[in-house]
Amino acid sequence: MLTKEEIEFYFNAAFHEAEKAFEKGEVPVGSVIVKDKKIIGRGYNRTGVLHDPTAHAEIIAISAAAGTVQSDVLSDCDLFCTLEPCIMCVGAALNAHISNIYFSAHDPKFGACGSLYNLAEQKKYNHSIRLYSGYQEERSILLLKSFFNSKRLKSTTN
Repeated sequence: MLTKEEIEFYFNAAFHEAEKAFEKGEVPVGSVIVKDKKIIGRGYNRTGVLHDPTAHAEIIAISAAAGTVQSDVLSDCDLFCTLEPCIMCVGAALNAHISNIYFSAHDPKFGACGSLYNLAEQKKYNHSIRLYSGYQEERSILLLKSFFNSKRLKSTTN
């Protein structure tokens, strides 16, 4: 079981990734994967930069973690996200056998960890993921609002 301090540390790392996305003009979402209390994968949204709709923070972090451990199975790993993962990202986490997902803000439009759907805890799959939400939620909401407000401001000045 992770301590409150460890959870905060991993969320700070995920937010560091989200800030990288913000700086590059991407939706500011960041993720890290943790195994044995070590970060083994990091990612931030890169869909625009890579011209790839699958380049979500969680997918990039899962891919990096799989490369680190040289396995497509990431059991006993935790995924930390600054925003509730979407259907695609939860599907990847299920396929990778991630144990736990911790996320900050709920995503009512695309969230697949309880907001729109709850794929992670479905009992009909061969694996389910424990969910923990609401960590540093206000920080996530403020970062997202700041990003979208800056986008709106740019579009009105052009």
